[in-house]
Amino acid sequence: MIRTIPLEDFFRNPEKTSIQISPEGDYLAWLEPYESMLNIFVKDLQTGAVKRVTNATQRSIYGFFWANKNRIVYVMDEGGDENMHLYGVDWDGANPIDFTPFDKVKCNLQDDLEDDEEHILFSMNQRNEQVFDVYLLNLNTGEMRLIAENPGNILGWLTDHDGKVRVAIASDGVNQQLLYRETEDADFREIANYNFKEGAVPLFFTMDNRALYVASNLGRDKRAIYEYDLASGTTGKLIFEHPEVDVMNLLYSRPRKMVTGVAFYTDKRGYHFFDEHRKKIQDFVGAQLPGMENAVSGSTKDESKFIIYSGSDRSRGAYYLLDVDKWTLEKLFDVAPWLSPEELAEVKPIQYTARDGLKINGYLTLPVGKEAKNLPVVVNPHGGPWYRDYWGFNPELQFLANRGYAVLQMNFRGSTGYGRKFWEISFKEWGLSMQDDITDAVDWLVAQGIADPKRIAIYGASYGGYATLMGIVKNPDLYAAAVDYVGVSNMFTFLKSMPVYWEPIRKQMYEMVGDPEQDAEYFKQVSPALNADKIKTPLFIAQGANDPRVKKAESDQMVEALQARGVDVEYMVKDDEGHGFFNEENRFDFYRAMEAFLQKHIG
Repeated sequence: MIRTIPLEDFFRNPEKTSIQISPEGDYLAWLEPYESMLNIFVKDLQTGAVKRVTNATQRSIYGFFWANKNRIVYVMDEGGDENMHLYGVDWDGANPIDFTPFDKVKCNLQDDLEDDEEHILFSMNQRNEQVFDVYLLNLNTGEMRLIAENPGNILGWLTDHDGKVRVAIASDGVNQQLLYRETEDADFREIANYNFKEGAVPLFFTMDNRALYVASNLGRDKRAIYEYDLASGTTGKLIFEHPEVDVMNLLYSRPRKMVTGVAFYTDKRGYHFFDEHRKKIQDFVGAQLPGMENAVSGSTKDESKFIIYSGSDRSRGAYYLLDVDKWTLEKLFDVAPWLSPEELAEVKPIQYTARDGLKINGYLTLPVGKEAKNLPVVVNPHGGPWYRDYWGFNPELQFLANRGYAVLQMNFRGSTGYGRKFWEISFKEWGLSMQDDITDAVDWLVAQGIADPKRIAIYGASYGGYATLMGIVKNPDLYAAAVDYVGVSNMFTFLKSMPVYWEPIRKQMYEMVGDPEQDAEYFKQVSPALNADKIKTPLFIAQGANDPRVKKAESDQMVEALQARGVDVEYMVKDDEGHGFFNEENRFDFYRAMEAFLQKHIG
């Protein structure tokens, strides 16, 4: 008999997570709950003493890093508005500073300046809310100095290995320009101009700072890694390509000044190494932790010690300390020790053929101990939509499988990583062929005999929420229940209310999603809120009041349109959340309501 695992065990905060080792290897820092919010704790490796160094009680810390051997920098927003503040604190909790105490300003790390003990580079949109400038920040005093002012068209910046801002990506809305300067005192000059559908994405400079490594799809479908000549603005030597998927992740060793390998993703993560030492590290860890996905998540400055994260589809993972001088691997902690992999479900890669012959990859999670026949199913399209699902631990999948549901995920057309053509055929196909790919996945699962056709629900977040709503508009008899989580409902209002810092890519969004004026008839056809008269499926909607990407109005108008017809719709709004529920108690509320809703309609 399979044990019903408490809901809270899937969605509670981790015991510890996101561990990082200090540059000199003297301390470990990690995130751990304090008053139900994730805070930073530090362990002195000489004395073994552990100290909490932050005091967040209203919102969990999103992430952090060691800025130098004594100072930690972390980011946190308010109520899910995604306007990240940049904070600093010493390893012992001293000298806490909110570096960016500004309203409605968003910050991003630009360069941790590993060789500069006093400064980092970060970007923020304080001067102009639509674009981001680069600042040099003093970690001890909080003083900042403008390093690169955005003229209004820069989407992103790139520093060399000395921390100098020397490359920028500009846009006219559709075309993107690669800009370069030899020194920070020089003016940027355009070296290449690409349509946003193709080009060379800068990864980092070569070790001599004279050229770039890029991920390019110029003249090809799948992105591959190349050297890139900055004088001519052209790709040079091919470093690595994969026949099935884009390659975007190039690995390198800073102290040894060399490229060590690439990481890529087919149905699971794969590596190819150019460097024997880096390969030896991966092989050693793999031999110690077989059957797991093992990844380096941090290291000391001299790379004598590495932090290893090891996880799988049935394990939330564990962190290890690898000493490459002694070749020892020490377990530090499990992320969620209360979950037992033996009780959890396998996530199996699958492939099916869409109605137009396109091959679609995805994942199927089946409940443990049940025959794969005539099961209730939750169809779970991902968000983005220019994203993809990955193999690994997903608490939603495991929770639903534990409750007896099969869960079907699919990387429908437009999902990233499968090449330019697969991505581009999704343009202006929201609610059309993109939706058909989801329907075809359901039909495939029914044809396999796995799904009970009378007990199929659809659930998704963000674009997945849109696909949920559109699914019950377009195929009202296919689904017995639907759960929309922060999903788009009206194409007109969604594009009108984009975050202000998306404004530089509005024309690009119009090419990908559609133009509200030129494509008005299409938008009317594929806006669920404008087609609420077709909906008869029981619906549950959840929304964060402060969502900057999919405004609360998207969910409000969907609910109002259904209520105007006398259709009952469950609606949960959290006033202290944004694009998804981050606080633990809100996650509990949402999944508790979702469990009852699904049990009522397909259980």
